[in-house]
Amino acid sequence: MKKEINALWALLTFAIMIITMLITVVVLEQSPHVPLLVGTTVAAIVAKLHGFKWMEIEEMMYKGIRLALPAIVIIILVGLTIGAWIGGGVVATMIYYGLKLISPAWFLVTIMLLCSIVSLAIGSSWSTMATIGVAGMGIGLSMGIPAAMIAGAVISGAYFGDKMSPLSDTTNLAAGLTGTNLFDHIKHMLYTTIPALVIALVVFGIMGRKFADVSMKSEEILTTLKVMEESFVISPLLLLVPVGVIVLVAKKVPAIPALIIGIISGFLLQIFVQGGSAASAVQALQAGFEISTGNHMVDELFNRGGLDSMMNTVSMTIVAMTFGGILEYSGMLKALMNVIVKFAKSTGSLVASTIAACITTNATCSEQYISIVVPSRMFAGVYQQRGLHSKNLSRALEDGGTLTSVFFPWNTCGVFILATLGVSAMEYAPYAILNFTVPIISIIYAYIGFAIVKLTPEEIAEAEKRKKEQEINDANMAVVE
Repeated sequence: MKKEINALWALLTFAIMIITMLITVVVLEQSPHVPLLVGTTVAAIVAKLHGFKWMEIEEMMYKGIRLALPAIVIIILVGLTIGAWIGGGVVATMIYYGLKLISPAWFLVTIMLLCSIVSLAIGSSWSTMATIGVAGMGIGLSMGIPAAMIAGAVISGAYFGDKMSPLSDTTNLAAGLTGTNLFDHIKHMLYTTIPALVIALVVFGIMGRKFADVSMKSEEILTTLKVMEESFVISPLLLLVPVGVIVLVAKKVPAIPALIIGIISGFLLQIFVQGGSAASAVQALQAGFEISTGNHMVDELFNRGGLDSMMNTVSMTIVAMTFGGILEYSGMLKALMNVIVKFAKSTGSLVASTIAACITTNATCSEQYISIVVPSRMFAGVYQQRGLHSKNLSRALEDGGTLTSVFFPWNTCGVFILATLGVSAMEYAPYAILNFTVPIISIIYAYIGFAIVKLTPEEIAEAEKRKKEQEINDANMAVVE
């Protein structure tokens, strides 16, 4: 007979995984795969002790993996895109003109603004990081800027657009699950997101001042440009490929066909523009592009990409979702959420609890979408009972869920960033300024009562009417069954 799993068991499961993760990643300097497997094993044992059959536990893991399948497909296509665009000279062209046009002192500000604009236009942080972000890493590293700083600027910009774009899946998800008008939801998020954007730009502007004098690097940059000219055909026309992909996504073409078009374009460019063989173009897709120029910077920038480079990320995603699947479908995550809800006495603590629940879900279930879905179920009734408009909840879900997914190395967003930008979560976390500033601002607003919208009497009456209608429908369904 199945027994309800209480919060203590859920906390024990999570604690064992985190302790194992810290020892493995921080002390032993190994990947998070094994700790996640340990967490999955402990979660399975706990579920078994509470009456779940092994077949049910297996199904929980499979459900978790199925949730991540769309992300896995995108991860694979991004690996192919990077290989194809490097081989086709697209990335080299972006880096080449970036080095010539962007001032080192303003690079961090520029790359963040550029990523913000592109992500706002296409609604995808992943697509932005896989295109503009990859080029930005190359440009910044060539200027001698630390990789973690560059990644932080790229991530801050990419997630600004992902959070604020009406084309973003997370933006539509948060609005839809809470019954909030999409554009009311976006307008309400301006209160927390715009101040965080300004703070991030100011901080990156201050950071960039230390790179204003790059005279000691100028010779290295000139050498890098010369080697790139000798190794690739550089042309502004090659920029039509990333621009084309961005336009396609902005016009609501699904990400997968848009990326496939970009991959095919890069493949053909490697053969017909760069003069590579068909075999080398296929190899760039599978194993990544290979080049040996004798210049360390150029070789490091362009020896990457391909399907094989993403397999570690894919395996990490699968393992993480087996752990998250058991937590979600066994009821352990719900038990943790119930504990968090108990602390929500005031409006400030309610919003803080919502954000904490989103962060906990990102950490335990390793998937950004679940961090929006599960807390939305848990808190919708509480916000309504307190007379708070649903857009307060939808904003809190995005402030806590969409943005904090990047801080966990085992979350699908964290593993994607490591594979795409080559920087781990622990390295870029201090520089992902927008991502950690927004939740802080959101909690401060809630405690002081700023930008918190109450329901009008008419809206309360309408909500009660809908609730009664739903109860009647549920009762009728029960009778039919």
